[in-house]
Amino acid sequence: MAGKRSIFEDVGAPSAPRAAPKGGMIEGGRSKGGRRAIRIWLMVIFAMVAAMVAVGGLTRMTDSGLSITQWNPIMGALPPLNTADWMHQFTLYKQSPQYKILNHGMELSQFKVIFWWEWSHRNLGRAVGLVWGLGFLFFWLTKRIPAGYTPRLLWLGALGGLQGLIGWWMVSSGLHGRMITVASYRLATHLGLAFIILGFSAWYIFLLGRKEAELIQARRARDPAMMTMGSILVGMVFVQLILGALTAGIDAGRYFPTWPDMNGRFFPADAFQVSGGPWYLAFFENAGLVQFDHRIWAYTLVTFTLIAAWMARRSAQGAIRFAFVAVACWALVQMTLGIFTALYAAPLELSSVHQLGAIVLWVLVLRARNMAQFPRVGSIRKGTA
Repeated sequence: MAGKRSIFEDVGAPSAPRAAPKGGMIEGGRSKGGRRAIRIWLMVIFAMVAAMVAVGGLTRMTDSGLSITQWNPIMGALPPLNTADWMHQFTLYKQSPQYKILNHGMELSQFKVIFWWEWSHRNLGRAVGLVWGLGFLFFWLTKRIPAGYTPRLLWLGALGGLQGLIGWWMVSSGLHGRMITVASYRLATHLGLAFIILGFSAWYIFLLGRKEAELIQARRARDPAMMTMGSILVGMVFVQLILGALTAGIDAGRYFPTWPDMNGRFFPADAFQVSGGPWYLAFFENAGLVQFDHRIWAYTLVTFTLIAAWMARRSAQGAIRFAFVAVACWALVQMTLGIFTALYAAPLELSSVHQLGAIVLWVLVLRARNMAQFPRVGSIRKGTA
């Protein structure tokens, strides 16, 4: 082999030139150029899912979610195209408990308004699935998926498919008996899964924004204490998201337009009373108890974000310190939005902003957790430490 020395060769004797070592072994191949493209693709998916969450919230707040009473994943993408189609959809809706109890006598023009909200929400879901499917197929066929990311991207697709099933499971809960809205715990499941999808998408976006070699190096400088605090905050924010979904699911935000008390009391009256059910259902169905839980957990969460920001000041990495301070600052903003949403009895505009604020908080806390595990090591000379 060229360049190989004999054991008897004089050390100072010249030898054949050796080939220079090749760099980029960790990220070599066609997948090297795929990181940026896949990251942009995931950003598009994230934005679409965030839009779905926003439209879904408006669909819920306008009581539009039960306007389409059938689940047709393929042909349902087409809206009614003529008067006969519209009358068919309206006739189906008239058979629902919501129409009979809440909207009896509704005109076709009024039905069209709630129909378009639900149709838009469902079609956004179809669009997300299409963007994921076409994108994954392209990156896979062109071998641009970095090592280890194929199962991650398939996992996102599986979660998206599951979300469609859970969406119909949620809608079906409001189509029988005397239900005029979807079941709140099913709504919470649906929204919770949406945030899980957003969470995995954001995490992959964070990782793909840096080279694999940089991530390996950054892992050595990780901050275990802040990683633990970040994990705790991720769990706490997710619980608050679920509590918010339960609050929206039964319109609990419209019943106690006072703060810091709840209609003159610290703890709402009749908090554990539920019509026709056991007491523990109050955690899902009693407006007072559901909103109380949402408020108290918000105070607890904000307190923990402030503790985390205080702990982060000891970190050697400026990026970690900044990430946790950002979480604490936005948690205070989000709590303020929640207070005004309650004071004004959850109007459509404020409720929507509050929900979008939850997405921002979710991303920030995931970012802080990611930064604690993969810190961006600064430079003392450049003043970035």
